[in-house]
Amino acid sequence: MDRKRKWCVGGGAVLWVLLAHVAVALEVPLDPKVLEGLPQPPTITYQSPKDYIIDPRENININCEAKGQPHPSFSWTLNGTHFDVDKDPKVTMQPSSGSLVIDISDGDKGEAYEGVFQCTARNEHGTAVSSNVVVRQSRSPLWSKESNEPRIVQLGDSLILHCRPPVGLPPPIIFWMDPWFKRLPQNSRVSQALNGDMYFSNVLMEDSHSDYICYARFTHTQTIQQKQPITVRVLDMEAMNETVLASFINETDLFGDSPTGDRKPSFMVPPGTSSTFMVLKGETLQLECIAEGLPTPEISWSKDNGNFPEGRFLFKNYQKTLEVIKVTEADAGNYRCTAKNSKGLTHHVITVEVKAAPYWTGAPRNLILAPKESGVMTCLVGGNPKPTVTWSVNGVPIENAPNDTCREVKGDTIFLTDVRTGSSAVYQCNASNEFGYLMANAFVNVLSEPPRVLTPPNNVYQVITNSPALLHCASFGSPIPTITWFKEGQPSVLNGDPYVLHTNGTLEIHVAQPLHSGKYTCIAKNDLGSRENHVHLQVKEPTRILMQPEYKVVQRNRKAVFDCKVKHDPSLVPTMIWLKDDEDLPDDDRFVIGADSLSISDVTVADEGRYTCIMNTTLDQDSASATLTVVEAAPIVDEQPDPPADLELTDQLARSVQLTWIPGDEHNSQTQKFLIQYEDSRHDKGVWVNMTEVPGTKTTARLDLSPYVWYSFRVLALNGVGFSEPSAPSEQYRTSPSKPDDNPSDVQGFGTEPNNLVISWKKLTELQANGPALTILVSWKQKDVEQEWNNDAVDNNITEYVVSDTPTFVPYDIKVQATNLFGNAPEPEPVVGYSGEDFPSGAPASVKVEAGNDTIAEISWEPVPMATVNGRLKGYKVYYWREKSLLKEESQPEEVKVMIFSGNKTEGKLPGLHPFSLYNLQIKVFNGKGEGPQSATQTFETPEGVPGRPAFLTITPSLDSLILEWGPPEEDNGRLTGYTLQYQPVNNTSELGPMEEMNLAANETMVTLAKLKYSTRYKVYISANTIKGSGPTRTEEAATIIDEVLMRPPTVAVGTGPTEPPHPTSPPTQSPPLSPVFKGLPIGQPFRRVNSSVEENGAFITWEYSGPDNVYVEYNVENSKDAWTKEPVNGTQTHLIKGLKAGMTYRVRVVAKDHSDQTMHSTDELVITVPAMPNTQVDIATQGWFIGLMCAVALLILILLIVCFIKRNKGGKYPVKEKEDQHQDPEVQPMKEDDGTFGEYSDTEDHKPLKGSRTPSNGTLKKEDSDDSLVDYGEGGDGQFNEDGSFIGQYSGKKEKDTAEGNESSEAPSPVNAMNSFV
Repeated sequence: MDRKRKWCVGGGAVLWVLLAHVAVALEVPLDPKVLEGLPQPPTITYQSPKDYIIDPRENININCEAKGQPHPSFSWTLNGTHFDVDKDPKVTMQPSSGSLVIDISDGDKGEAYEGVFQCTARNEHGTAVSSNVVVRQSRSPLWSKESNEPRIVQLGDSLILHCRPPVGLPPPIIFWMDPWFKRLPQNSRVSQALNGDMYFSNVLMEDSHSDYICYARFTHTQTIQQKQPITVRVLDMEAMNETVLASFINETDLFGDSPTGDRKPSFMVPPGTSSTFMVLKGETLQLECIAEGLPTPEISWSKDNGNFPEGRFLFKNYQKTLEVIKVTEADAGNYRCTAKNSKGLTHHVITVEVKAAPYWTGAPRNLILAPKESGVMTCLVGGNPKPTVTWSVNGVPIENAPNDTCREVKGDTIFLTDVRTGSSAVYQCNASNEFGYLMANAFVNVLSEPPRVLTPPNNVYQVITNSPALLHCASFGSPIPTITWFKEGQPSVLNGDPYVLHTNGTLEIHVAQPLHSGKYTCIAKNDLGSRENHVHLQVKEPTRILMQPEYKVVQRNRKAVFDCKVKHDPSLVPTMIWLKDDEDLPDDDRFVIGADSLSISDVTVADEGRYTCIMNTTLDQDSASATLTVVEAAPIVDEQPDPPADLELTDQLARSVQLTWIPGDEHNSQTQKFLIQYEDSRHDKGVWVNMTEVPGTKTTARLDLSPYVWYSFRVLALNGVGFSEPSAPSEQYRTSPSKPDDNPSDVQGFGTEPNNLVISWKKLTELQANGPALTILVSWKQKDVEQEWNNDAVDNNITEYVVSDTPTFVPYDIKVQATNLFGNAPEPEPVVGYSGEDFPSGAPASVKVEAGNDTIAEISWEPVPMATVNGRLKGYKVYYWREKSLLKEESQPEEVKVMIFSGNKTEGKLPGLHPFSLYNLQIKVFNGKGEGPQSATQTFETPEGVPGRPAFLTITPSLDSLILEWGPPEEDNGRLTGYTLQYQPVNNTSELGPMEEMNLAANETMVTLAKLKYSTRYKVYISANTIKGSGPTRTEEAATIIDEVLMRPPTVAVGTGPTEPPHPTSPPTQSPPLSPVFKGLPIGQPFRRVNSSVEENGAFITWEYSGPDNVYVEYNVENSKDAWTKEPVNGTQTHLIKGLKAGMTYRVRVVAKDHSDQTMHSTDELVITVPAMPNTQVDIATQGWFIGLMCAVALLILILLIVCFIKRNKGGKYPVKEKEDQHQDPEVQPMKEDDGTFGEYSDTEDHKPLKGSRTPSNGTLKKEDSDDSLVDYGEGGDGQFNEDGSFIGQYSGKKEKDTAEGNESSEAPSPVNAMNSFV
């Protein structure tokens, strides 16, 4: 459509404008970055629902949010008049929006704000209004007072208990409960109706209760109202005697017209035989039928002339309620409910009428128009009855709005013609009928905007081959931009097969192929400019299962394996999932998922089922299933199947044929697959070749054929036992000749000499010939050189062609094509090959060497010119060798080493050099032919490094010293500056003591460590030093010898006891052993320097050894015929033999054994004597300090006993007045009753217990006694004061007191008991 063409409003012109604009409607972009810079009229984005019921516990929140550019301002109306928010302190408008918050938290009633609220959002481009929000206060009124008379009903009669809850807002939820808040049980006989009443189809004696209570729960106020309990009394007239019956007959209207006994059903709700019901479209229809009768009726439902809507209906309340959700016009009609029992049935027909509040069939949409464009805004609604549509503009009824010559209103449509700049506005459409209303805002925004492409640049779309591809080009502009697409490398516009251009700018490819992959460009253009965007399409290979899992019959406890081999696009990441009966595999270790298989070990009957292999990628998936059958392990006679029969060829085409057959007997084992073979009588008569396989459930196969072949086919069947015999051959089928389909493969070009090019390929098979006289056409020419192709034809049996007189190592384009009498194969793509290489003619220059450290040198060189490589550069070879040591002039040159640097690398490092040495270096370049000339020889020196470890370390022990001897390191790696010697003691638990260190001169190789502790093990470390530091350490262990003199047994004279040995100057802990007998092996033997030392209950053996690591220490008692005890040494050269008996002599040797435990090498035997060790444990009973302590304790106890004895034997009475006067303690001195003064102790009070102490007679306490008593601090039961006020504790236990006057004890305390108590 020509957007600049002007149209007059009227007739066909209007229709043309409508159709044209619908086709090119401009959508409002959702991208906020786009909207940010565009002027836009207001749009209501969020508002409260039309019906808002206030929760009295919360503030009132009325929402109104809008967007626009500039941001709109907000105002409100209440009941049609302006609502001044600023004048009401309880009302707050939220910032940046029009939402209201009304604070009623201080107890104010929400009724003051009941009414109809409406929000208005406006800016300079228009005004939008919200829907009316009806605000009402929730209510939960109390139940009206009523007096419920008892309901007396005859057994078997029907009964209705009315609830009649108070009218609340919103309506309450009704339920019946007993006083203990348990819901009353309901069933097909007793149920609650939709209005809350309780219906009994017939009553039983068990229905008699005095506490049927109806509850109403009001959700907004979270309150529950309770109706007065209802009493129900059920009477059984047959069980009543005549007197009671006469009383009820006279006083009640029990019998009346009520039915008794069994009876047919009749409807309680709804009454009669028919009724009507109206429901609104989209709401839920609830139809209810409750019938009375005896026996209890059963309810069923049907719809006249139709069925219930699939998936939208359900029965509730024991079939008494039919519920249909999301009602449509099709749900109108007659619904029949039927009540039936053994006495008959009855029907009730409910006629349902479906009305509809207004609903959108096409809500008005925002329009963005360029100046002088035209557009149409529609307000399409449905409803029953038909709604009335009215329009407003900027919140003002359109008939009252200023006249606009560009606007014409016709019912539910507004036509806009030749719009002008500044005529933007917001239109409101209001549709209403008796059941409700709808209101929507839609703006017209008049803009002039150049195109913008909203689709992100360089999007990558990935699809699977043969699936549709959608390339998006979302745009925005005013006028509406036109979209064109181009593909990289194609100048034409993409619009036509296979491309489809949609009106929204999306380019669709119905069936995408790999050739469609590439870069696409979309251009958005209008009168104000153009924009372009690039996207990329990648068409991937589909995921396919090549080997599907097959049906398995497996014996119980055997293993089942399902194969699932998959092919997928290499750029997609696959994920394999296995399912059993469409669910996850059991969590069982017997199920093992491999890369392309599932294995189940020890199968059981529970493992039977259908197993599905699913291969997922990010774009597609493929799946295949197979069934597992588990059979018992009982022997079953299985045999090979019989061969298939009756082979027949049908549907014969030039390149394919269909083969069918009849399977033979399976012989108790299901056929797994069929193998089809063919024979080519023309080219290879008598040779049968496997062609294809098909599952055992199929008996036909479509076979792809090659031209110029005489085919015969046969079929073999495979079951669990094996293959059958081949079937009889089919009739012969001869295919016609044709030109070749394939060219020779694996085409290569290379040179064997500097001046030739060898072209090779893999020959075609006879089947690939497709016809007679198959020849090969070989073509070649220099690459990137303007010249004609050189051609030559050779026989198919030849697989190599040599081109002579070529330049050295130049690229050639090569083609190898098959041809026969019927034509040529498809034109092959050229393959690049190179003529032969020659030896390089240039040598590397500017060779530089720098020793980075003592073992690594860094080298670099200038690369040779590529023209002198004469072939494909493979790299450089660095030859280097050690000429001599800078320390030892007599050293000989070492063999040459080579390090290869691949490619065009021109620097690197040479590792593994010897420190302090002179090296020579040469570099050569090499290609596929060989090496070029060498560079000039470079000489460099490596700096000094740390030396190697000393060649050996031997230790000779003595009583309090160790003699150390070592050899210089074999690798000096520089000038030695000395040695570092360290040593430290080691205890029996291998814990190390303090470290001692010595620095020795470079020319020293022996030293004596003196003044050491005897019978102590030491660990010795020695390392050599250069100016670079210390080298690795050599470590050995040895022990000083036990002092035999200190451990010599005492001399005993006849008739006398043993004499006391002399006191040593140091504690005698260990004794030296007898000197061991040692015989060294001759020079050249694997074992050297064998030493031993004796420790407590053991011996420590050291040696030097060079040979296999299988070394043992063997020992036994001297002169014993017992077998040698063998202990492995685990690769060390020291060993501690533990558990030797004191005073015994042992033979010890070190042996090396081979893998068959045969002795290869052995030391001479060492004779070791373990001396008897004295008991070093100190007897505490013989220590002087302990004896003195015990004497002091005994003396103290004796003194205490004497004092106690004297105190207990004192007699008579004596006054204690002096001490009382001194202490004046009111708690222990009696007070006179008359004047409150303190008196003296009397004789009768001597035996009164101390306040707070226990009385000796019955253990009771006086009221005034203190809880604090000295008795509590003693171990005895009783305590008392003596005459002078001192306390005597009885430690020997409870005693009886003397009843006579005085304070004398009846017996003296036992010294033994006193001692025990003291201790």
